[in-house]
Amino acid sequence: MKSKTKNMILTGLFAALTAIGAYIVIPVGPVPITFQLLFTVMSGIFLGSKYGALSQIIYILMGLVGLPVFAGGAGGFSYIFSPSFGYVLGFVAAAFIVGKLLENDKRPGFLKIFLSCLLGTAVIYVIGYPYLYLVLTKVSGVSVTFQGLLKPAVLIFLPGDLFKVTAAAYTGRKMVPIIKR
Repeated sequence: MKSKTKNMILTGLFAALTAIGAYIVIPVGPVPITFQLLFTVMSGIFLGSKYGALSQIIYILMGLVGLPVFAGGAGGFSYIFSPSFGYVLGFVAAAFIVGKLLENDKRPGFLKIFLSCLLGTAVIYVIGYPYLYLVLTKVSGVSVTFQGLLKPAVLIFLPGDLFKVTAAAYTGRKMVPIIKR
């Protein structure tokens, strides 16, 4: 298969996988874990910076035009006012960064993939957390401090995110040499 066709197919596939990841839910404690992060960082691992980020842009556009692809089956332009939309915006940057760090390596090791995915995850939080705070305080009128949101908006998700980053790194280590032939 030609490289351009392969990239287009995989880009669409990862946009769809990210949407499916919103529906894969593990109910752990008060905050369920979805698999969007897993497919976001994997898009960077397998597609590189350009197509990984493009897959996440397509995912976001699908949701903004009304397809129910966001967590909880949400969709539509009004989702930009959702507190979690900042994290979704972070998917684009995360896929780009993970892809940029790995795209020239035909056989990246587990640690390199893991650290790249960890950095991508951190970028999602750097974009999503302030967005969450602004939407809650300025749009929704919730009285909460920036520090007060740290536990329910970040810390509670870290164990699940570490699991997903580890799974992505393990999968990437095994599959990248096959996909990047």
